[in-house]
Amino acid sequence: MDSTASLSEVKSEIELVYRLYRGLARDLDVDVGLGGKLVWAGELDAEGCRLVRAANISGAASLSATADAAAQRLAIRDGVIDFLVTSLSEALRILKNEIRKRNAVAVGVAGAPEFIQAEMMERGVAPDVLRPPALQDAVELFLRQGACVVAPAPLQDGREFFVFPNAPTDFDARALAMTPEADYAMRRWIRLSPRYLGPQARRVRSLACDGETAEKLKAES
Repeated sequence: MDSTASLSEVKSEIELVYRLYRGLARDLDVDVGLGGKLVWAGELDAEGCRLVRAANISGAASLSATADAAAQRLAIRDGVIDFLVTSLSEALRILKNEIRKRNAVAVGVAGAPEFIQAEMMERGVAPDVLRPPALQDAVELFLRQGACVVAPAPLQDGREFFVFPNAPTDFDARALAMTPEADYAMRRWIRLSPRYLGPQARRVRSLACDGETAEKLKAES
């Protein structure tokens, strides 16, 4: 996120990540999230970075790529990716180990995504989740192998997306206390999203809830 972004811009960016997260969260496991799954995020542009952040929060491993040196530096600086490597082989060595342990990890490759995707096809790398658009032949192959295409999810009925800047240290505990135990996805977002949303969102907390819950959280902050 831009270091000069206003609160409304930060809110808009976080909500875009949240909607992608909800798109991923339909298959969320209560204990490990999407641990053990691989997300192919494609180009490490703004949309790709959002998907990588959403994958991190969900617990999945992600693979992305860009030949843009400035985008590579930004992704490392802002904590979007954990590792930047120079080849798919290097990326797979990291991914295989972390996927086996069901850990979240974000690996970026310094190279054009169309070439990385073609190499994935050649080597039989089968992602579980895809970002559209991708090369059509790759999409068809990956879909036949069981992959799904992620799409931003709408907010649930009766909920809005709220951000709480400069939240106090007990905010997470209070937000969790107001969130049903069965809403695993929302509870995971509350606990883990601050870790992965970047420097501009470090003190910001967010959740999708009804207006009454938001007012209670604001009043107690």
